[in-house]
Amino acid sequence: MSGLPGARTCPGPGEASDLKSPLGAKFREPLTETRFQQLFGDVEQEPELLAEPRWSRLWRWRASACSGPGAWRLLLARLPPLRWLPHYRWRAWLLGDAVAGLTVGIVHVPQGMAFALLTSVPPVFGLYTSFFPVLIYALLGTGRHLSTGTFAVLSLMTGSAVERLVPEPLSGNLSGIEREQLDAQRLGMFALQLGVLATFLSEPVVKALTSGAALHVLVSQLPSLLGVPLPRQIGCFSLFKTLAAVLTALPRSSPAELTISALSLALLVPVKELNVRFRDRLPTPIPGEIAMVLLASVLCFTSSLDTRYNVQIVGLLPGGFPQPLLPSLAELPRILADSLPMALVTFAVSASLASIYADKYSYTIDSNQELLAHGVSNLVSSLFSCFPNSATLATTSLLVDAGGNTQLAGLFSCMVVLSVLLWLGPLFYYLPKAVLACINISSMRQMFFQMRELPQLWRISRVDFAVWTVTWVAVVTLSVDLGLAVGVVFSMMTVVCRTQRVQCLALGLAEGTELYRPLRESHKLLQVPGLCILSYPAPLYFGTRGQFRRVLEWHLGLGEGSKEAPKTDGPPDAAAEPVRVVVLDCSGVTFADAAGAREVVQLASRCRDAGIHLLLAQCNASVLGTLTQAGLLDRVTPEQLFVSVQDAAAHALERLELSGPKTCTVWV
Repeated sequence: MSGLPGARTCPGPGEASDLKSPLGAKFREPLTETRFQQLFGDVEQEPELLAEPRWSRLWRWRASACSGPGAWRLLLARLPPLRWLPHYRWRAWLLGDAVAGLTVGIVHVPQGMAFALLTSVPPVFGLYTSFFPVLIYALLGTGRHLSTGTFAVLSLMTGSAVERLVPEPLSGNLSGIEREQLDAQRLGMFALQLGVLATFLSEPVVKALTSGAALHVLVSQLPSLLGVPLPRQIGCFSLFKTLAAVLTALPRSSPAELTISALSLALLVPVKELNVRFRDRLPTPIPGEIAMVLLASVLCFTSSLDTRYNVQIVGLLPGGFPQPLLPSLAELPRILADSLPMALVTFAVSASLASIYADKYSYTIDSNQELLAHGVSNLVSSLFSCFPNSATLATTSLLVDAGGNTQLAGLFSCMVVLSVLLWLGPLFYYLPKAVLACINISSMRQMFFQMRELPQLWRISRVDFAVWTVTWVAVVTLSVDLGLAVGVVFSMMTVVCRTQRVQCLALGLAEGTELYRPLRESHKLLQVPGLCILSYPAPLYFGTRGQFRRVLEWHLGLGEGSKEAPKTDGPPDAAAEPVRVVVLDCSGVTFADAAGAREVVQLASRCRDAGIHLLLAQCNASVLGTLTQAGLLDRVTPEQLFVSVQDAAAHALERLELSGPKTCTVWV
C-alpha cells in the first residue's frame, strides 16, 4: 500500500501536525498506469505468436484436444464418475448410498405418478421421469447429494402449457387409440424444451416462485380431492377461476373420494411432520407415501370402490420402456415461449440446491458440467416420454438424511423405479387418484413453510423482501409463467435503481495511516485545501451517466452558470479554496459502456477548461480500455492515470506544492 509523503504537510502550508509515521516506512515515486506496466506488466509474447492468425491458434488448440491426453482430459471433464469412482470409499459409503437410494426410489414411485397428474399425462409417464433423468444425472452431474426427478413447480407449468397447446376434447369420450395418440402428442410438445438454457435468478425470486406455485398445486388438486371432474383452468387468474368452479361444483362431490382424501391427508401430514422433527433420531425416514399407496390400493380392490362408488383409479400401468420418439421440429415455435421459463426454473433450482450442499460438505460444483448434465438429462429423457424435470428439495433432503454420499445413490433409486416399470406395475392398478392428489399436497409442505423466512428477510434486506412479495403476488394472481417474468423484471429493476442511488464519496486521509476513508465517517480525517478526492462506487453506464454528471458538478462547482464554491463533505474551511486538483477513485466502477465513457471524457474536457487537474486512479483493465477507446487520452495524458488513490494523491500534493520530493510512502 502507498500513502502520502511527509504526513506533516497534509494539514496545509505552514501548519504543524502531530501525525506519526509508522515504523518501516519506505519511499518511492508515485506509479502511473504506464509506469506500472513497464515495471510489472506481462511479459510480451513472442512476435511469431502474435503474428499467428486467431483461427490458426484455435485450430492448434482443437488439435491438441483431439490427441490422446487431450481426449482423456475431455472425457474426465465430461464424465465425473471417472474422477470420483476410483476414489470411492466402498466400506464407508456404499451402505449409505444404497439405503438412501432405495429410500428415495420408494418415494419417487408414488410422487412421480402424482406429479404426472399435474402435467396432465398418465401416471406412468411420471415413472419414466423418475428413471431416465436420474440415471443420466448420475453419469453426468457433479452434485454428490443432488436428487433429480419430478418437480411439482415444473409439472404444474408443463401441465398448464399442455392443456393450452393440446387441449382434451370437451366430451372426454376417447377410445384407447385416441387416448394414446393424445398423450403422445402432449409429451412430444416438450421434447424440444430448452433445458440447456442457464440464467441467474435471485434467491427471493426462486423462493417466492416455489411458494406461490405450491398454492397453485393445492388449488389444482381440489377437484381430485373432492371427486369432481372439472376442466383445468389455465392463463391469468386461473387459481381464482378454479376456486370458483370448485365452490360451484361442491354439492356434486363424491363422498367416497372425499373420505379417501381425508384419511390420506390424516396419515401423510403427521408422517411428514414426524420425519422432520425426528430427523436425527430416525435411521431412515418413514415412507408414508408408499404405505398410503399400498393401503389405498388394497382397500379399493377389496371394497370395489371403483365400480360401486365410481372412484377414479390409476388403471393399468404399461410394463417396460416406451419406444423412443423424435419430436417434430414444426412444434418448436409453439413451445418456445413455454420452454423458456421452464428452463430457467430447472437450472435455477438445481444450481441453487447443488451449491448449498456442495458448500455444506466442502466440495466444488462445476457449473458448466451441471448445465450440460441437466440439459442432456431433459433432452434425452424427453425422447422416452418424460416431462421436464429438475432437482427437488424434498428428495434431496431425504437423500442426505438417509445417508447418501455420492451420485451412486441415484443408481439404487433407478433400480426401485425399474422394478416397478418391469414387474410391480400391476400392483398399482386400483390406486385411487385422490391419494395421488393428497401426495401432491403433502409434498408442498416445505414450499409453504418458506413464508416463515419473511420476517428475517425483512430485517436483512427490505429490497429482497419487496422482490419476494411482488413475485409471490404475481405468481398467485396471474400465473406461474407470468409471475416468474414479473419477478425477474422487478428484481433486475431493483438492481438498476440501486446503481442509480449510490453516493459519490469525498475521501480524506485517516490520521497516522495511508488509508483514505469517506469524510463523513470521522472528523479526524485530513482534507487538503484545493484537493478533492472522490470515489464513485457504481458501474458507469447509460442509466447512471446523468447522476454521475450531477454529482461531479455538485462537488466541483462545474454547473452551468454556477458561481458558488464547490461542495464538500469536510469542514467549511476546507471548501474555501477552489478545487485545483481532483482525484477520481474508479475502483468501484466495475464496468463502463460507451455512454458512461463519453461522460468521463466530457468531464475531463470541462475540468481542463475550468483549470482543474483531473487524475484517475484504480481503473480496472476493462474500464480503462473503454475510456481509451472513447478518446480519454485525447483529453488527459497517461501521466494522469494512477494505479492507486495514494499514488494519485502524492502526485496531487506535488502539483499543489505541498510536499518536497515527488515520493510516496509505502508502509511495510
